Amino acid sequence: MSEVDSKKEMMEKLLQKQQEAKTIRKIVLTTFIVLVVLFTGIIGGGYIYIKSALQPVDPDQTDPIEVTIPIGSSVSSIASILEDHNIIKDEKVFKYYVKFKNESGFQAGDYMLNKAMTFDEIIASLKSGKVVQEPVFKMTIPEGKQLVEIAAIIAEQTPYSEEEILTRVSSKEFIEKMKGIYPDTITDDVLNDEIKYPLEGYLYPATYSFYEEEPELDAVLETMIKKTDEVVQEYQEELVNQNMSTHEFLTMASLIEEEATEKVDREKIASVFYNRIERGMKLQTDPTVLYAHGEHKERVLYKDLEIDSPYNTYKVTGLPPGPIANAGKMSLDAALKPADTDFLYFLAKPDGEVVFNNTLKEHNEDKAKYITSQ
Repeated sequence: MSEVDSKKEMMEKLLQKQQEAKTIRKIVLTTFIVLVVLFTGIIGGGYIYIKSALQPVDPDQTDPIEVTIPIGSSVSSIASILEDHNIIKDEKVFKYYVKFKNESGFQAGDYMLNKAMTFDEIIASLKSGKVVQEPVFKMTIPEGKQLVEIAAIIAEQTPYSEEEILTRVSSKEFIEKMKGIYPDTITDDVLNDEIKYPLEGYLYPATYSFYEEEPELDAVLETMIKKTDEVVQEYQEELVNQNMSTHEFLTMASLIEEEATEKVDREKIASVFYNRIERGMKLQTDPTVLYAHGEHKERVLYKDLEIDSPYNTYKVTGLPPGPIANAGKMSLDAALKPADTDFLYFLAKPDGEVVFNNTLKEHNEDKAKYITSQ
């Protein structure tokens, strides 16, 4: 072989090695990218799956499902039974949740559960030992009710008087007890001396089932506060993002609830309140005046606006010291997600429709048209 041929062969081998090295680098890079994508997908998919598994199977499906827990059942077997009855989505997630929460004391028996129950509700039921049992009575607390009205509802169905109920729910001992159990919801904000009833707005509107003819008063009140805590927890992330306390949240939601009608867009009402706060304007919402007076009236008169009270938003700037009623989910949603408007005024027409305005001139014209002329 000539020297020229030898050099040519060496060059060909060198080029071949370079090509092989290039190919190997491509394979390694491609493999690395694929692994990263797979790993990210696995982590992301796992998070989404676990988050979903922690939620109720169907929040809207409350039809009772009979579930039997045999004597001596382990947490694993209980989880398997619950999944078989479609009460939970994943038995392993439930099992690890129970372990993480350090829960125990599950009792054997026949239970009436449903697909809308949360893990905590299922656990509480299984620990209570309340087997297939119809509630002795149910109590419905409507939206937009003040504490004195709720006390009247409780008094109608329990042995306790309205005075007893209001005294207990406002007592320092009971409030401190609730603060210890629900620290994220019941905070020192409720202890403001200007607040009329510390736990006004903290008894959630819902229908409650009771399994004793004469449940303890604390148990009745805590059931409603616990529900508020569960609902508020759903908003915690957004509350942190908006730098809003639970107390401010419930207070704003109560104003929206009291101003709303069946036909109204709560998000627009919320936008008016936030727009006025942003501009340093007083909220001037009639329900706060009525709350200060402690009465319900069809119309607020000019003389009513003169009351000297921290709840009178015609005199004080910003939110009142606390909620003026309980608020339902639509008002809670609106308190955190107001509509994007420039509205500064709104007016409820006699038929329930609400008219929104940007200027006082427009507002007064609508007031003359729809209210004064009536």
